[in-house]
Amino acid sequence: MRSYRPGPLLPTREGRDVALFAVVAILCFLATFGAMAAAAAQRAADGWSRAMAAEATVQVNPRPDESGDQAAARAAETLAAVPGVIEAEALERAEAERLLRPWLGEAILPDLPLPHLVVVRLDPDQPAQAAALSRALAEAGLDARVDDHSVWRSDVGHAAQTATFAAIGLAGLAALAAGCAVIFACGAALQARHEMVQVLSLTGATHAYIANLFQARFAWLAAVAGAAGALGAIGLLAAVILGGGDQGLTPALPFDWSDIVMAAPTPVLAAGLAALAARLTVRRLLHVAYRTETRG
Repeated sequence: MRSYRPGPLLPTREGRDVALFAVVAILCFLATFGAMAAAAAQRAADGWSRAMAAEATVQVNPRPDESGDQAAARAAETLAAVPGVIEAEALERAEAERLLRPWLGEAILPDLPLPHLVVVRLDPDQPAQAAALSRALAEAGLDARVDDHSVWRSDVGHAAQTATFAAIGLAGLAALAAGCAVIFACGAALQARHEMVQVLSLTGATHAYIANLFQARFAWLAAVAGAAGALGAIGLLAAVILGGGDQGLTPALPFDWSDIVMAAPTPVLAAGLAALAARLTVRRLLHVAYRTETRG
């Protein structure tokens, strides 16, 4: 018996093949770009966590006999001497207003009582702990509260995990939908080629051989569709990187050209999933048909 060849590179012009090709390509595109977005979200979270871990913020409450600027300057001088601190700088009111202006607007800032802050830059190798900073401030007679940004880092980490799980869920749903599409297409193809299957059975073809025919055909189609979806995701990645800029999507999700590697396994995974779904579906349908004919 002749060996089966998968056929041409592109799917045939039959409506079922074209529809299945489009569905699998779209699902592969969504899964691939979702994986790229997850990698970018994790990269952003790591960058933000490192930036926040490198600094601490101290809010100083001045004594009745001194101004807020004097208290902040004294706190900065005290903190600069703590081991593990590279630099401590009192934040001037103008700088605080600049940071708050995008959120509060220009009108109320002059009358707003702003906290007196000190920005502490920590040694990345051996950073000073919040307890050490608080102890130094207390020994200097300063009423101050140290924020080591641990709460913010935890929130960023949770956000990154949520984005990663969402991408994994998207990929899982896309794989499930692709498998369902292949199962439906296999059933329709088997029904449409019922006479051919009967002829093959009469000439001695086993159920395994017939399943191999459908498996190879759908695996090849899914591989090409997966490659098309992966190329689409790479094209969108390039558009985001080249067109994002400082005000675009890139700062929130810092995509990188290295994310292209996420698209490499897409055709193989699509082909493997399609082959498995096609084989199991065809074997089950042939077995059911054989039992029905035997009972008849």
